Amino acid sequence: MGQIKVWGYLILANLFWSGNLIFGSYVVDEMSPLWITFSRWLLALFLLMPIAYFVEKPNLQMIKKEWFSLLIMGLLGIIGYNIFLMAALEHTSATNAALVTALNPGIIVLFSFFILRETLTRIQVIGLIISILGVMVIITEGNLIAFIDTHYNLGDLMVIITVILWTFYSIIGRKLKTPPITLTAVSTLFSVLLLAPFALSEGIIITSVSSMTIIGVLYMVIFPSVCSTVLWNISVREIGVSKPGVSMNLIPVFTAIAVVALGGNITKEQIFGGILVFIGVYLTIGLFEKKMNSRKMENQINL
Repeated sequence: MGQIKVWGYLILANLFWSGNLIFGSYVVDEMSPLWITFSRWLLALFLLMPIAYFVEKPNLQMIKKEWFSLLIMGLLGIIGYNIFLMAALEHTSATNAALVTALNPGIIVLFSFFILRETLTRIQVIGLIISILGVMVIITEGNLIAFIDTHYNLGDLMVIITVILWTFYSIIGRKLKTPPITLTAVSTLFSVLLLAPFALSEGIIITSVSSMTIIGVLYMVIFPSVCSTVLWNISVREIGVSKPGVSMNLIPVFTAIAVVALGGNITKEQIFGGILVFIGVYLTIGLFEKKMNSRKMENQINL
């Protein structure tokens, strides 16, 4: 699979994830984090299973061999990540959540280096730094000191937990041989089975759920749950964990664009920060280095 196609997948994955917080902020007012997680992944399972079966023709022996790792992936990336993220929205502001989430690419790169022995070139490291700087500009509205001065609370700690959980989810997925769509479907199945008794025990009053919440849940089912997770796992399988991690800096950019689309305003700081993010991601992709190397080869040939 070509690099351009993989990064196209990552752009779409982060675009869909950017709507997760927007809809999540509405849904969490009417549903508990447990029920949000259970309901969205239960419905997602009805999409993932047939897609995995018809597209990948999964090997049952391989699934049996890797079942424990798939179970752990479900606990980390589906149950843990989503419950902690939704719970965080009850305790912290969107600004603080964005500040903490900006740590994600750096932590993914760090763990990938020590655990998977993945490496980044000097230019790609520069791209990582530039993209993180762009995120800081966006979420602090150009006042980078705000990142240091901001007071963090329980919700912010929960977001840090989601960052770590997603990092290990991605690292485990990188090492498995189960195809990415099947991997997502099976880990989702384990997660739903584990969550079911807790969700049923807690219960939910259906009449208290508004149409906006239903729309929000359906969005999270189709796009973040199914599309983003599958596209992410495909990309990680193709190019490792650290480079896709850098692409997560696109989430604040897409969130800012979504705010404008919903009638909000976009500031010059958001525009400038967005440009920095795209430059950073561009450098991390490696296209810049390819152009530089091709020019060097052309110059050598001319000589």
